[in-house]
Order: sequence, then structure tokens, then C-alpha cells
Amino acid sequence: MALAIIAIAVTLLLQLLSTDLRAIVRSGNMTSAAMRADSKMREILAGSGSSEKAWSETTEDGYRMDIVMREALQERTGSLPVKMMEVVVTVRWLEGMREKNLSFTTLKMADKMTPAEGTSRNPL
Repeated sequence: MALAIIAIAVTLLLQLLSTDLRAIVRSGNMTSAAMRADSKMREILAGSGSSEKAWSETTEDGYRMDIVMREALQERTGSLPVKMMEVVVTVRWLEGMREKNLSFTTLKMADKMTPAEGTSRNPL
């Protein structure tokens, strides 16, 4: 009888350990994806790009980043010399047989007239 109770207890402990390990792996993947998205977002915000565009990148360790920049709040910035660009970074990765994703969204202020768009600003 004692052997049966010990066998059940050991089985339950192994199942708890397995569940904890899966949760640790899941949280590690989520943290890694968040760090990649934050890094890409900071890179975009530090850059001078102000045109609408979308692109994808794949990291060496299997994360795919989809980045979209589009103009936002046009009705509020129509008469201003700046425009607001919405930046969306979505990180995707495989976890087992399922694809997981994490998205970050922010706004970036940019000049409407930038040299990249064909006009240069020369002081008089």
C-alpha cells in the first residue's frame, strides 16, 4: 500500500515539474520576442524614415518580424508641418506546432517635407 502511495506521489511531482518547465520555456520565448520587438521599435524611432512602407525580417533563431509604417491622425495633423506615423512591429515564432505572435504599436512624429521625399529645406 505504501509503495502505491509513493508511486502516485512521484508521478504527480513529475507531472508538476513537466508543466513548470513548459511554462518556463513559454515565458522565455515571450520575453525574447518582446526584446526583439522593442529593439526594432527603437531602431525605427531613431531613424529618419517618414514614408509609408511594410516589410518583414527573419532572425537567425527563427523569429519573424513584420513591420508596418503608415500615416495616422491625418485629420488632426493636416494643417501642421508634421505628420504622425503609426509603427506596428509584430514578432512571430513557432512554439511546438503553433505559431505565436506579439505586437507593439506606437506613433512617430515626422516632418512632412523631408529630403527623402524629394524636397530639401534650405534656410534663406
